[in-house]
Amino acid sequence: MTGYDDPTREGARPRTAVWPPETLQRIVRAEELEIAARRTDGTLRRRVPIWVVGVGGRVYVRTWQRRDTGWFGQVLDSRRAPIRVADLEVDVVVEDIGERDADLLADVDAAYCTKYGHYGATSVDRMLTDEAAAATPQLIFE
Repeated sequence: MTGYDDPTREGARPRTAVWPPETLQRIVRAEELEIAARRTDGTLRRRVPIWVVGVGGRVYVRTWQRRDTGWFGQVLDSRRAPIRVADLEVDVVVEDIGERDADLLADVDAAYCTKYGHYGATSVDRMLTDEAAAATPQLIFE
């Protein structure tokens, strides 16, 4: 895509696109968002509620366990997904951050601690493991 880094290039940075400010605020202020993968026929799979954080004007989500099944593997297969927060629905590009940027992952860790720390260590600590950090997609406004 024009204007985006080639994600296969050595040392490539995550894609960037500018979220409309009001949309970005609604998403990152939400306690969670719903994400759904599309089947090959275009129909949506079941929506899954997940925690969401914002770092540097970008949107990130995590699964506590990286796996090819479930919402994480399904949205990575298609690289696109609709997300929903209350009455706002947005189509996003899903970019797997993986383990390629330790500083960014540390910032995402901090955002999870700040936003969800009130749930206690048992819940938040699962989202701060190396496995969870390796399962960090960026959601890019489309």
